[in-house]
Amino acid sequence: MIKFLLKGLLRDKSRSRMPVIVVAIGVTLTVFMHAYITGFMGDTMEMNARFSYGHVTVMTRAYAEEAEMNPNDLAILNTQELLDELNTQFPDMEWAPRIVFGGLVDVPDQTGETRTQGPAMAMGVDMLSPTSREIERLGLEKSLRSGTLPSSSGEILISDEFALKLGVEPGDQATLIGSTMAGAMSMENFIIAGTISFGIELMDRGSIIVDLDDARMALDMYDGAGMILGFTPGGYYNNDESIARAASFNETYADSDDEFAPVMKALGQQGMMGPYVELTEVWSVLISLIFILAMSLVLWNSGLLGGLRRYGEIGVRLAMGEEKRHVYGSMIIESVFIGLTGSVIGTVVGLSFAWIIQVYGIDISGMMEGASIMMPSEIRTRITPPDYYLGFIPGVFSTVLGTALAGISIYKRQTAKLFKELEA
Repeated sequence: MIKFLLKGLLRDKSRSRMPVIVVAIGVTLTVFMHAYITGFMGDTMEMNARFSYGHVTVMTRAYAEEAEMNPNDLAILNTQELLDELNTQFPDMEWAPRIVFGGLVDVPDQTGETRTQGPAMAMGVDMLSPTSREIERLGLEKSLRSGTLPSSSGEILISDEFALKLGVEPGDQATLIGSTMAGAMSMENFIIAGTISFGIELMDRGSIIVDLDDARMALDMYDGAGMILGFTPGGYYNNDESIARAASFNETYADSDDEFAPVMKALGQQGMMGPYVELTEVWSVLISLIFILAMSLVLWNSGLLGGLRRYGEIGVRLAMGEEKRHVYGSMIIESVFIGLTGSVIGTVVGLSFAWIIQVYGIDISGMMEGASIMMPSEIRTRITPPDYYLGFIPGVFSTVLGTALAGISIYKRQTAKLFKELEA
């Protein structure tokens, strides 16, 4: 019978073409929207992780209590020793020591006197070590607007907007005035290697990128770091996994009373990222569920209408002596075939669209002008395992359910009235 029904669906386009198209469109939208929500919300978290928090952050207990102030007088010392311990305990993770500090950028004129000044937020990252992935992680090559990346000690990057405000360009000299780890005044001369633009006002307003060793020298923090950021393999944040890693590390120092003992915190345990991570988990599920429900209702209605349109055909089949149970069963099997076919086509099309946007992205940098929060300047989807089967929920289940409800009318048909209905 199954072979007979398949032939009927293939030969009678009026019974299969439109239902399959409707199912395919619904499944395409379901798959694409889930990949879009997962990608956009995930990219926002990843941007904050790359620039500020990492997937996990290691710092001293005293630093953690005032982390928003970047108190480098409470920073980690003997960083290499701690890095060796972290690499031993978590060999699958990448670790990046950083120093974040504020200062005043002074630009001299030809006589050496101050020409212009401006406050800046500096970030010390490892840009010169051959094994470091910080340039790639921060997207410095893509963000470069003029000049080159630092190739030697004493060179810095400055945000393009800040450079325009100060009236400097690559090759000019600038003095960074700040305070050391011990609170003494610090003045270091640097050469501007290039200008960068991240497309985020918070970063572009007044930021500079300094090599980690230069920052240590300027702040008198030999082998020190404000924090050590850890990044899990795969490049995407997993909240449960990161919290478990942090708990495992903190157990090592649970009995220590030293305020400078290291402590590890996951991204979801820091600052405003905690509520955002929770909100992302809830909303990604909720939005996907609402969309799946909406598509289910549409496809349910489509199956219901499809069954009702065949009211006359059902009457003829019953009048010819076909059993009601057989008619009902054949309609359910047909709807399963239609649902599966439409779901497969819709999943392939939805994944194709999602893959294109995942690879190439959609530039929304023009919409991000004036933004004070760290969000990606490109919209990218993210294909995850649920995208391969999620569309089958509305595609098959709803189609079959709609046909099943419409088919109930078969059992209400009275043979005595069939010929009268057919005549009408």
